Amino acid sequence: MNNAKTLRAWWNDPVDYSWLVRTLAARSALRPLKILIGVAGAMIAVMGAVIAGTPVGPPGSPGIYSTVGVLAGTLWALRWWLLPWPSKNESLVLMACADVLFIVEFLQVPDRSFGAMGTVLLVVSGSYLGCFHSARVLAAHSVWSFVAVIVFSARIVTGGGNVHLAVAIALLLFVSVVSAVPALQILYWLLRNESLSDPLTELLNRRGLEIRLPRMVERYPAICVMNFDLDRFKTVNDTWGHRVGDTVLVRTARRLRDAAGEEAVVARTGGEEFVVAAPIPAADARAEAERLRLVVAAPPATAVEVTASVGVAVFDALVCPQCPRPTPDRLLHSADAAMYRAKQSGGNLVVVDELTPPRDDTQPILG
Repeated sequence: MNNAKTLRAWWNDPVDYSWLVRTLAARSALRPLKILIGVAGAMIAVMGAVIAGTPVGPPGSPGIYSTVGVLAGTLWALRWWLLPWPSKNESLVLMACADVLFIVEFLQVPDRSFGAMGTVLLVVSGSYLGCFHSARVLAAHSVWSFVAVIVFSARIVTGGGNVHLAVAIALLLFVSVVSAVPALQILYWLLRNESLSDPLTELLNRRGLEIRLPRMVERYPAICVMNFDLDRFKTVNDTWGHRVGDTVLVRTARRLRDAAGEEAVVARTGGEEFVVAAPIPAADARAEAERLRLVVAAPPATAVEVTASVGVAVFDALVCPQCPRPTPDRLLHSADAAMYRAKQSGGNLVVVDELTPPRDDTQPILG
């Protein structure tokens, strides 16, 4: 993947917030993380109390800004310690409030150099956003951080401070507050994608499919899941060797990815098994599966040809608005069962399992 394509993929990745939270909870990491985030707020409250009434603190003893800072830090800690993990929208609101509060509080500090160094706290909220939210959200935070760095540096100069000191502080803050967190998010994104990708074909692996498929099921009224299993692939390995077998798998992955379209999710879920999920209506599902089956079986440049047995599960809410939407697991299970029926019928065949009855069928869908 070239640099431009990598950056474009990083920028467009919506990040599955719910999956990240569920994963942390499944590994018993959510509670310790909540405690640490709450501790950060508590430490900010303590700092606000310590500097209140001192020459570097906000005016007044303790003063309204010191009081607000201590109260906000305390409420932050209590919210994270006592309440459930926030929803995606609440998470964004909390971090936006933190960003604004950090800047407003340190703009009140008489010691302008100390006030400028307070923007380092934006690294805390930025690190959280980099882990749990998208590149676009982090970009908005970075723009806010950049503006804050400029404002605080200019404030040093307008307050009679040394210009060289202001520039040095601006450069230090730019590296730590503005540029470091996006770089770390890109690294984190690459490592996360690596764990969700098949190293041989560069398609999604089963775990990656389990993340992407629920989004598609929620987003589109019609969803089609196609399970491809290469016929008699063991013979390919036994006859030509595993290296040639790997070449066939890479070729199949490339053909499916190129032919499936931009909206499709393509994954390698097993040795010679692939899944294609796309927002295709029930009326077009069989034709699309047949088209992709022929793409897989198209004569290659080498002598090794393969065919595929294809199982299709399709749900179309426009066909049956009253039908309950199937879960991703049910779609995968139905497509897998249909694929085995195609395999038992001799292979190189498409079998469709429609999860919606015809329009005039009033019976509930089969479990």
